[in-house]
Amino acid sequence: MNAPRVLVIDDEAGLRHTLELILRDEGCEVLTAPDGEDGFRIAMADTPELILCDIRMPRLDGLGFIDRYRQEGGKALIILMSAYGTIDTAIEGMRRGAYDYISKPFDADQVILSLRKAQEREALRREVRRLRAQIDGEQGFEAVIGQAPSFREVLGVASRVAAYPTTVLLTGESGTGKEAVARAIHKSSPRASNPFVAINCGAIPENLLESELFGHEKGAFTGAERAREGLFSEADGGTLFLDEIGELPQSLQVKLLRVLQERRVRPVGGSREREVDVRVIAATARDLADEVATNRFREDLYYRVNVVHLHLPPLRTRREDIPLLAQYFLRRNAERLGVSAGPIEPEVMSLLVRYTWPGNVRELENVLERALVLSGGEIASGHLPEHVQTATSPFRIASDGDDLSVKRRLPALERELIARALGRTEGNRTRAAELLELSTRALTYKIQEYELD
Repeated sequence: MNAPRVLVIDDEAGLRHTLELILRDEGCEVLTAPDGEDGFRIAMADTPELILCDIRMPRLDGLGFIDRYRQEGGKALIILMSAYGTIDTAIEGMRRGAYDYISKPFDADQVILSLRKAQEREALRREVRRLRAQIDGEQGFEAVIGQAPSFREVLGVASRVAAYPTTVLLTGESGTGKEAVARAIHKSSPRASNPFVAINCGAIPENLLESELFGHEKGAFTGAERAREGLFSEADGGTLFLDEIGELPQSLQVKLLRVLQERRVRPVGGSREREVDVRVIAATARDLADEVATNRFREDLYYRVNVVHLHLPPLRTRREDIPLLAQYFLRRNAERLGVSAGPIEPEVMSLLVRYTWPGNVRELENVLERALVLSGGEIASGHLPEHVQTATSPFRIASDGDDLSVKRRLPALERELIARALGRTEGNRTRAAELLELSTRALTYKIQEYELD
C-alpha cells in the first residue's frame, strides 16, 4: 500500500517536527503548517490524502478548518489531535466530517496505526467505486444505439480504451453523437462513480473560458467576489469532456497543454497550483490536422489530445440505424411529453430513411419530437417538416427522367427498394431480405455496394 501525502497542522513546532520524522520513516511525503489558515491554503493547493490537525490553534482552529475545508470541496481524510479536555470537541469534529481523532500525548505507534486505518478505509472506498463502475460499465455502451458496422467498429475501440486513463479525441460532423460516446467511455471506466463534466469550448466567451476551466481566486478580476473552482477541479477523479476543442483560443491552448502535461491547475489570480486527476476526452467537428497546418491549433496540443482517435460516421452513411434511432427517440420523447405513441408507420419510416440528415442524430431527434408534438402520438407523413417529406433520395429514380435504359436505371431502383425494405423492417436485415426475396448474405453485400451502411 503506497504511503500518502500527509499535511500536519499544529501550532507547536516541536510536535510538527516529531510527527514529520515519524511519518517520513513510514515513507510519507509530509507538509506542515502552524495554524488552520496556512493549513487551509496548503491543503487546497497541494491536495494531501491525509490531514493531521490540532483542535486548539490561533487564527483558525481545528473545527473552523474542517468546516471551511469541506465547504470548499476538500476530500482528504482528517484526523484530529486532541489534548485532555477536548475529547468532546474532537467528537464534534467527527460529526462535521473528520475521520478519527488521537489523544495527546501519543506515541509513534498510535500515529502509524491511525495512518494505516485511514489508508485501509481509502483502499476499501476505491474498491467499492471500482466495483460500482464495473457494474455500471456493463451497460455503458448498451445505451449507445447503432448496429451499422462502421459505427460498431468505433464503439468496439472505445470500449477497449475505456479501462485506461488515455486521452481520446472524437471527431465527426455536428450531431453524430460524440458526447454520447464520451459518456459511454466514462460510464464504462473505473472513473464511472466520479463526475463527468462537459463544456463546449466554443460557447463561452474567451475572457471567461480560462476561469471556467481552471477556476479563479477572490478578486482575480472585476466581478470575482469569491473564489471558484474550475471544471478541472470539479472533474477531479472523473472525466472532463472538452467539446469543440478546435474552438479553443490560442492563449488557452498553451495553458491546457501544460495542465495535460503536469496534471496541475492554477486558478486565475492564484499563486499556487493544485494537482488534479482528470481523464480528458476531446471532441471536434473540425479537421484538427488542417487546423495545425494553418497554425490555428498548436501541434504539440494536437498530439497530446490525439492519443486515441475515434471518427464517428455521419447518419447518412449508416441508414440502417435510422429506424432503431427513430423508435428510440419516439419512445423517449413520448414518455417525457406524457403522450402515447405507437410504432412508426412504414410510409413515415421510408421518408426518414430517404432523407440525408445533414444535422445527423440530433436533427433526427428534433424532427421526431416536433412530429410527436404536432400529432399527439400517431405520427403521419404530414407531421414531418416539408424538407423531410419532399427530399429527393439519392436512391430514388426521377419520375420524369427521359432515360428508359433498364441497364442504367436498374441499380437506382434496387437501391430504392432496399432503402424502403430497411425502413419498413426498422433496419432488420433478415426481415428485409425476406421482403426483397434475397438471401441475407446477398442483401448485406448490396448494402455495402450501395453505401447504405
